[in-house]
Amino acid sequence: MNLALESFTPLSATIGGVMIGLAAVLLMACNGRIAGISGIFSGMLFGAHSDRLWRWMFVAGLVIGPILYMAISGREPAFEITGNWLLIVSGGLLVGFGARLGSGCTSGHGVCGLARFSVRSMIAVVTFMAAGMATVALLKPLAGGLT
Repeated sequence: MNLALESFTPLSATIGGVMIGLAAVLLMACNGRIAGISGIFSGMLFGAHSDRLWRWMFVAGLVIGPILYMAISGREPAFEITGNWLLIVSGGLLVGFGARLGSGCTSGHGVCGLARFSVRSMIAVVTFMAAGMATVALLKPLAGGLT
């Protein structure tokens, strides 16, 4: 079974990409902010009180999106977690640490930074993509019994 071909959905992927791009452009145009999820989430919890409302609204939109999808389509989004919860939580914490260390995440650097032709973002994207691929290549055989 070739999962890549089974989940090939160019129309919904294009619509989703346009929506992500539009959200990033609107946030920059209306609020002068980069749509980097790790920075938005961090600022939502630890930022200045006067800067938190839009952050809470942005994160609420991320949560409400799948709920609206279910209400409109009548089905749940195709999403399945098959890994060990310890590995998933550990991975999430490491990604959060890496995003903080790298001053940004895939959405901030990958979506917004690359669109602005930021050299710093280009280096960051190449670095975290290479690190992600290397991590999977090295740890997947070791974690066979944990998944």
